[in-house]
Amino acid sequence: MSDNAGLQPFPDDWDRALAVVAHPDDMEYGASSAVARWTSEGRDIAYLLVTEGEAGIASMGPGVVGPLRRAEQAASCARVGVSTLEFLDHPDGLVQADLRLRRDLAAAIRRHKPHVLLSINFRPSWGGPSWNHADHRNVGSALLDAVRDASNPWLFTDIDDGAWDGAHRVAFGSSPLATHFVELDDDHLAAGVESLRCHEVYLSELGDDGMSDPAEFLVTNAHEAGRLAGVERAVTFEIIEL
Repeated sequence: MSDNAGLQPFPDDWDRALAVVAHPDDMEYGASSAVARWTSEGRDIAYLLVTEGEAGIASMGPGVVGPLRRAEQAASCARVGVSTLEFLDHPDGLVQADLRLRRDLAAAIRRHKPHVLLSINFRPSWGGPSWNHADHRNVGSALLDAVRDASNPWLFTDIDDGAWDGAHRVAFGSSPLATHFVELDDDHLAAGVESLRCHEVYLSELGDDGMSDPAEFLVTNAHEAGRLAGVERAVTFEIIEL
């Protein structure tokens, strides 16, 4: 039986979400198609990026890449109906799941007051013999801790916004331990594809690695997730309840 067998529909008892990821393009490898569906339903979704992805292009210096990737992410957000995009100043490739990151994430949670947190796979593997990026692993781990930190009025008392106890669910896209799915229609999937295509310079540097063609990669994955979920097209998430 597949690890993804027995998927459940993503809960719909929420209005606001905050997506927290390490790099520009992290949300766009699948999860942004779900975001397109949610914003079309009137849900409010904000993005918080821990880094600018400034170390993500080997042939270009961080001083050039950081602003470029910020601009690509802003264009990508617009494609899926997201108007609020914020960046932290943690170093790309060197993100630590430390108190500084937990404080920054708790502050964002208290400020945005989401009902759901979104991110991408933080497990060691993507499935099979693979190894996940350290930034992804550390952001996911810190995010789970920060949700609880944000709800505790006796932690990070120097943050002006009061404690927020309204978020108890963190959903990780692209997880090998998926538990839930979001059904997609043609428009949602198309918006997700366009959101990934907005990372034009970054994608051009990937080369022929099987993921540089947004349409092929996302459409194939959406149909495979749909097969597992019993629908035509879907994107999957691992939901952790806190």
